Order: sequence, then C-alpha cells, then structure tokens
Amino acid sequence: MQPQSWPEPDPQVAAAIRAMYRGRREAPLAVQVRDRLGELFPDAAFADAFGQVGRPGWSPGRLALVTVLQKAANLTDRQAADEVRENLAWKYALGLNLEDPGFDHSVLSEFRSRVVAHGLEERVLDLLLERLQTLDLVQAGGSQRTDSTHIVAVVRDLNRLELVGESVRAALNALAAACPDWVDQVLVVEEWSRRYADRIDNWRLSASKTKQHELAVQYATDGYTLLQAVYAPASPGWLRELPAVQTLRCVLVQNYIRTPDRAGRLRIRQRERAEDGGDGLPPAPIRLASPYDTDTRWSAKRDLFWNGFKLHVSETCHPQADGDRPAGPNLITNVTTTCSTLPDSKALDTIHQSLHRRHLLPARHYLDSGYPSADLIVSSAKDYGIALVTPVLLDTSPQAKAQQGFAAHDFTIDWDRKRAVCPAGKISATWNDVVQDGVAKTVVAFAALDCIPCPTKEQCTSSRKGRRLSLYPRELTEAIRTARAQQQDGTWQRDYALRAGVEGSIRQATHTTGLRRARYRGLAKTHLDHTTSATALNLIRLNAWWNGHPLDRTNHSHLARLQLRLAA
Repeated sequence: MQPQSWPEPDPQVAAAIRAMYRGRREAPLAVQVRDRLGELFPDAAFADAFGQVGRPGWSPGRLALVTVLQKAANLTDRQAADEVRENLAWKYALGLNLEDPGFDHSVLSEFRSRVVAHGLEERVLDLLLERLQTLDLVQAGGSQRTDSTHIVAVVRDLNRLELVGESVRAALNALAAACPDWVDQVLVVEEWSRRYADRIDNWRLSASKTKQHELAVQYATDGYTLLQAVYAPASPGWLRELPAVQTLRCVLVQNYIRTPDRAGRLRIRQRERAEDGGDGLPPAPIRLASPYDTDTRWSAKRDLFWNGFKLHVSETCHPQADGDRPAGPNLITNVTTTCSTLPDSKALDTIHQSLHRRHLLPARHYLDSGYPSADLIVSSAKDYGIALVTPVLLDTSPQAKAQQGFAAHDFTIDWDRKRAVCPAGKISATWNDVVQDGVAKTVVAFAALDCIPCPTKEQCTSSRKGRRLSLYPRELTEAIRTARAQQQDGTWQRDYALRAGVEGSIRQATHTTGLRRARYRGLAKTHLDHTTSATALNLIRLNAWWNGHPLDRTNHSHLARLQLRLAA
C-alpha cells in the first residue's frame, strides 16, 4: 500500500449529484461528509497494517469510509460493495468515476481483520474526533454522560451439556481440516461421525436427568480420549496448538473432575456449584460459554440474562433551555467494549484514559449509580480533574435503612486528633487502622462504660458492648458524605436529569446500526464494530446539525400529539 491523497470527485458524478439534489433537496450523507470534511480517513493513518511491497490493494482510507457508511445504513458487506458500484453518492464521496467496478465484498472482511490484527480498532473514531476538534465542534471540558448496555454475541446459546458436546465437535472438525490423514489413522471416523457430524443442538435432549448425565459423561469421555490421542508422543506436536483443541481442554477442566477409584481407573464426574455441595464451577468472568467465541460470557443484570459483551457509550451533553437551539450536536466521544461480567465501576478508569488520550476529558461526567465509588470519586478529581455527577449508594447500616436512630453520618469525625464524637457527646475510646477484605479502613470503637448506661443506646446500637464505626480513609469518607448530602438537594436532582439523554443515544445506536447483536466473533472485532458504529452515528448527527434538523428523534403517535397539543 502506497499512501495517496483521495482523488477529487469525478466531474460527471459531481454534475449528476448537483442535478439530482438541486434546490431544496438535501444531498445524501455521503455527499455532505465529503463536501464538509474532505479526506476524512487518510491512507497514511492505516499504513501500519499494510506492507509496502506486493500486489496493490484498495485504498484503506476509503475502505474505512465505506465501513462507516455501511454502518450508517446498516448494510451487509455484499450490500456495501454493491453501493460502491451503483450509488452515485458513494462514488462522489470516494472519488470514483462512473466506470469504476469497485471491489469484491470479501475485501471488507480482510480490511477489518488487518485493522484488528494491528490494534487499529479505534482509528476511525480518533480521526473523526480530531477533525471535529479543529472545527470546534467538540472540545475538552464541558459535560459528558456515559451509560452501558448489553450486547448479545453472534454465537448460539448453549447450556453446559451442549457446550461440552459442541467443543468436542469443534475440535474434531479443526483436526479433520488441519490433518485429515492423522484423524483417519488414529480415530474410527465412522463412529465419531455418528455422534458429532451434526450440531449438538440440532436434536432435542432427553428430559431424563439420568440420561442427560450419561450423555454428559459420554461427551467428556470422548473429549479426554481425543486429547489423549492429540498429546500422544507419535502425534504431530503442532496439533495440540490448534485453538479448538486448547478450548476443549479448558472446557473439560471447567466442567469435569477426574478422580481415580480403588482400582486406579479414572472416574469422570461433573462439577457442581459450591453452594450445592459440589467442587465448584469457575467464576463467571473466566467460564467459557462457546467454543467458537472464547471472549463471550454469560451475565445477568436484574431480570436480564444474556450471553455476550457490554458496551459503554460516552457522549457530550449540552444543557438546553426550553425552545433554545442547542449549542451543538451531542457527539459520541468514546465507546468501550468489555466482557459482560465486568462491573461498570471497573470500566470507568479505562473510559477516562481513552478520553485523556483523545484530549477530550470532561469537567463534569454524568453517570448512573453503577459506576461510582468513593475511591473513583476521589481519583477522578485528583488524576483527571473530573467531577463525577452521580448518585452514590446510600448508607446501608440498620439505622440508616430504618431512618431512625444514629447512623454513621451523625457522628463527628476528628481526623487530626484521631477520635470520633457521638451525638450524645461521648468520645471514642480506640482508633485503629486496619485492612478489611484488602481495603484500608479505620475502626473506631466507643467504650462500653459510655454506651451501656447511655439513654439513647437503643437508637444507636444493639451491641452488648459499645458502638463501632468502620470508616474509609479520610479523603474517601469526606467525599462520600459530601456526595450523599448533595444528591438530596433538588437543584442537584434537576441537574442530574441531563444524564437520561444517553439512554436515547443507546436506543439510536441499537436501532440505526443494529448494535444490540454482535456481527463478529471476538472482543476485538466487536469493539471495531462499535467504534465504526459510533463514527457513523456522529456523522448522522452532524448531518442533522448541518441541515438544521431537530436532534430529538422521538416518534409520537397522532393520539400522543393531540394530548401534547391539549396539554399546551
């Protein structure tokens, strides 16, 4: 690949575009992007993913634009390749002439694989945001908001029994493709084909628990037999390095235990949950859910249970008075794709690091209650200068829950003199710095001689001894107390209502680009799909802003419009 500047739009194509969209008709998105942003994705930005010798290929910068336009229209690879050949607006944006045949649709898949292999998943979003920064459409500071949503994996949902059987089948197919002669010599192909030729979930499992258990042991026996043959000294060493073989090993270890009996024979039994008296299954973050996508995980959130990933979307947000035109379009500044089992609070620092790399850190960051912690509130302000606008979890002590008696916030903490004063005026007896569950805390205890005769003891503690307080370090305790006090104020609650708009952005993303279900296997390619979709959504929003369209895309029925008119 030799980086070159994009050619100017072909005169014939440009003349046809001007004729078709003369007057009040708005030009399509692709035309407006080329006219207003020019060469948005230069070839040089993708040079690391391509060699400088060999057969010439298609311009990677223009392939990046095709991928973004593809997401904006929610097209398949074949449909996108057809648009390049047939759509004059796309030819105009790419600088192609009327006779240009375009490319085969498989080029798009190869392009994505190269981008992922060289760690360029975020390049298109970075390039767009850099251009918008030069146009003063997005800047550091101001306000941003973030929320997460679930992403369903592209692979089939399998229960534990189907997972093991499908893992054996996947390993067999990989071995048969890689070294068919070895499979023919070592295995009885006809016998194995009888059980594993078709997908495991193609037939209905028996309702009998006994038969299901027998089938589970049979799958495990076949799996161990296959691995024993692969790891035999006479077998080629490279066979054991096949990904499907390694996945089978992991699935068997996670779901079965082999123990010797009195005769020395290995007995296979399934792992059961520790709470059910079993040996325990691996924790959810490392438990495989499919042999065809080892990055996807089962996860649950309230009443939602899904197999896939989690997406965090961050966008700018502008406070807007009623009837006023917004100061600018709300633009997506970052998307982070994580394992579905990762808590939102664990993703926040990664989000801030990405925004810092793009020089787009906000001054105020609006989040829901799943993101903050006392440590994050303090570290975000100290490391990035970001004020987190988010409801923190309330005090969970029995007194706070009952809303009667003395909770921890009713005690005065004198950090300098290392003591606490209770509401009755008694001073703490001990002050100890400890580590609880790996977290540094301070345990403050009051003397039993002060607490037992106290007339307000029943409102304070049910302990036979004195009251005890478990405090985070000073900075964290003061931050969490301040946040809890602020969120009780009506002004804070009205300001926090700005966060709700990000849910509409997630709805637009899932509706316009089909983000709810992943298109590709693996976390890296799924993240590339998300960054491309975010870039496409930004272009759609910019197009609406350029043409003066309202950014509110809420669809109202005729009855709803009548109700709004009557209410006005």
